[in-house]
Amino acid sequence: MSILSIFVIIPILMMGGLFLSKNMNQIRTVATIGSALQLIAAVALVVLFCGKRAAGDTAEMLFMADHVWFQALNIHYAVGVDGVSVAMILLSAIIVFAGVFASWKINPLPKEFFMWLILLSIGVYGFFISIDLFTMFMFYEVALIPMYLLIGIWGSGKKYYSAMKLTLMLMGGSALLLLGILGIYFNSSADGNLTMNILEIAANDAIPHSLQKIFFPLTFIGFGVLGAMFPFHTWSPDGHASAPTAVSMLHAGVLMKLGGYGCFRVAMYLMPYATQELSWIFLILTGISVFYGAYSACVQTDLKYINAYSSVSHCGLVLFALLMWNTTAMTGAIMQMLSHGLMTALFFALIGMIYGRTHTRDIREMGGLMKIMPFLSVCYVIAGLASLGLPGLSGFVAEMTIFVGAFDHTDTFRRVFTILACTSIVITAVYILRVVGKILYGPVQDEHHLKLTDAVWYEKFSTIVLIIAVAGIGIFPLWVSDLIRESIKVISERIIQ
Repeated sequence: MSILSIFVIIPILMMGGLFLSKNMNQIRTVATIGSALQLIAAVALVVLFCGKRAAGDTAEMLFMADHVWFQALNIHYAVGVDGVSVAMILLSAIIVFAGVFASWKINPLPKEFFMWLILLSIGVYGFFISIDLFTMFMFYEVALIPMYLLIGIWGSGKKYYSAMKLTLMLMGGSALLLLGILGIYFNSSADGNLTMNILEIAANDAIPHSLQKIFFPLTFIGFGVLGAMFPFHTWSPDGHASAPTAVSMLHAGVLMKLGGYGCFRVAMYLMPYATQELSWIFLILTGISVFYGAYSACVQTDLKYINAYSSVSHCGLVLFALLMWNTTAMTGAIMQMLSHGLMTALFFALIGMIYGRTHTRDIREMGGLMKIMPFLSVCYVIAGLASLGLPGLSGFVAEMTIFVGAFDHTDTFRRVFTILACTSIVITAVYILRVVGKILYGPVQDEHHLKLTDAVWYEKFSTIVLIIAVAGIGIFPLWVSDLIRESIKVISERIIQ
């Protein structure tokens, strides 16, 4: 058994432990120990992966394992990781761990909540370790299904509408994705030995160029829906706004990254010709996502909607950078996935904590929170500074890498789009500074807020974990870029060859 299967086995054991738990203390113990073990395993995987690379192991995927599931269609439980996969697994483990503490007092049905949350994490981990298309798609669906119940039962506001809208739109994307995967499978080999293995499909390079132009849009849009690509993004703000805190953290921090990762790993890697021919279309759509999300965030008054539209903008920047093909921009895209995952999880955690005290997310009804709850306010400022790209935090290194790499492209069309995308930094600063000034400073809008308390220990622990990760990438970015560079190079060279 591969070491990678640990990331599926631990959550399954956690679900068993949660099922047997009889009170809240036992539920918290199982969730804490399980998520801590996942985080330890993720850190160990990073160390082992870097050790193998330092020792000279240049294999495209490491820690591979392969077991036949369904021989008739050559479907395997095939797993393996490269630097990008390892980075995504570490991101997932950090956010799940922080999410457990952010949900310390979840009510009602805490056992059921954590079981569905852990099931979602099984899908996420399984997706990132899979190198078989069918297995990847199966885990992708496992990650999506729990969202309906997590929002519909434990959400707030228009939770039933939001849960249904999210589910229907993501299932629509899944339908397109399934068509694309089947098209890839039935054209995966010129000699009739069809395969679902991503590495084998890439090595065979048998998909005709004419068919790549059909399957590429299906798979890119299928994954792009989850990545909140315009105009398929409308499920995201409503879903974020209605989801409970930990679900918003995992949803924006990890689940949306499945979209960018899938576009990168499946659509672009397996269909390089169509990537070259059609990327300009999706570059326009992702550029619109960057601007639309940023401008929409400027006019919102609900804290969650502000962060949700900000996520549309930042995730659009991920797809935008991937479509530039070159190693630098694509490295920036993966770093942006990490950066956005951490800082948006931090944002949603803080918003949930503030809402739990003020019982409002309307920025017009808040003010002067810095003197009432200084810890949460300072953390919110840090998250905001990371979002607008302050040097020393993760947002700066990610966006700088993206823009430098994108402008390095010799194509005038892409250079012009890069210059336009750079202006989103200014727009981001506008809505971040507006919110910070409105809710944290100035006079207190509601006298009842004067009686509120600051964060308690488990809330402080959750936010500190995320802040350390955000600062860690911002101050020491080279270990991340070194981790993912070779994996990015393989795919970028395949596209531009």
